[in-house]
Amino acid sequence: MHSPLSQPSLVVVSHLRWDWVWQRPQQLISRLAEHRPNVFFVEEPLPGPVSGPVLHRAGAGPVDRIWLEVPETGGSEFAAPGCETYPDMLLSGLGDLITDADVWLYAPTGLQLAEALRPRLLVYDMMDDLSAFADGGEHLKVLQRRALKRADVVFTGGRSLYRAATAVRGPVDTHLFPSGVDTNHYARSRAVRRTHARPCAGYVGVIDERIDLDLIADLAAKLDDWDIRLVGPHTKIDPGTLPQAPNLHYPGMQPYERLPEVMAQFDVALMPFALNEATRSISPTKTLEYLAAGLPVVSTRVPDVVADWSGVVRLADDGAQFAQACREVRHDNRDERDERVTPLRRRHEWDTIVAEMAAHLRSAVTPSKVSA
Repeated sequence: MHSPLSQPSLVVVSHLRWDWVWQRPQQLISRLAEHRPNVFFVEEPLPGPVSGPVLHRAGAGPVDRIWLEVPETGGSEFAAPGCETYPDMLLSGLGDLITDADVWLYAPTGLQLAEALRPRLLVYDMMDDLSAFADGGEHLKVLQRRALKRADVVFTGGRSLYRAATAVRGPVDTHLFPSGVDTNHYARSRAVRRTHARPCAGYVGVIDERIDLDLIADLAAKLDDWDIRLVGPHTKIDPGTLPQAPNLHYPGMQPYERLPEVMAQFDVALMPFALNEATRSISPTKTLEYLAAGLPVVSTRVPDVVADWSGVVRLADDGAQFAQACREVRHDNRDERDERVTPLRRRHEWDTIVAEMAAHLRSAVTPSKVSA
């Protein structure tokens, strides 16, 4: 990569907050920040006890977090009423630091803000089909299409998303980058794994409409001599709808640094995704994280998981099949599994992905953009 001095600032416009679950945006942007003089992570507005919009800036490791605090009556999307001043306040507050910056878009709702910054390059990293989520809608479909057409470079987080993106903009400057893994981080789980009284099957990630809660309830009943742990925040769903059982546990969100220790408590890793609109295009980051931690994985038949990982992941359809699979894969030979996984995993290291992405960005910078 080029040195930081030869690179412009990077402005990331995101629907996810930097200090939430450490996932694709944080993995990518923290690495890109090593080669940029300034990286600003611009988050959605946050309602608070203010009488008018207030721009906040706070250092957060490799990035500067930026967010607009708006009155409680305001919205929490970039285009919400009361947030119209966000672009002007960014330009006023950051000035020359974001002149001719590259803008990296995660939130289609932030497209107008991104365009107002007049970026040298506009990059859209399409990590999800946000219009398919419970709080999505037709307006998000329109914004996603606009973002796909407007972006200079598009990266997609899975095969299904790549097909959707190329259907809108074609293959030129559209690149498939399924989510990756920091193997060294998760491999620490192997060193701290200890025997425990009861077998344990676990899930790590956001608990929302993408999780098949009926399957979880059935699995807990069919696997009542095991502990089942769902580790992560529950958002957009009523906590009262979460299934309950003596062997079913919800430890809550854990910091990224502790995830290897958390996974060391598992015998089997779970990907109990519902098969619905929200999961039609997902390519779960946790697949490789589980495997790097040395765990066998049982998953529902999410299309991208079937396409990419069916050779190293056990597929099951309901609670009974999940229970049977857990009992069986617990005794799989880890060395044999590692032998199958290693060549796949090497292609998906985050460091490798970022280096390839950076090369695409350099190729997209035409002489006219450099001299503009």
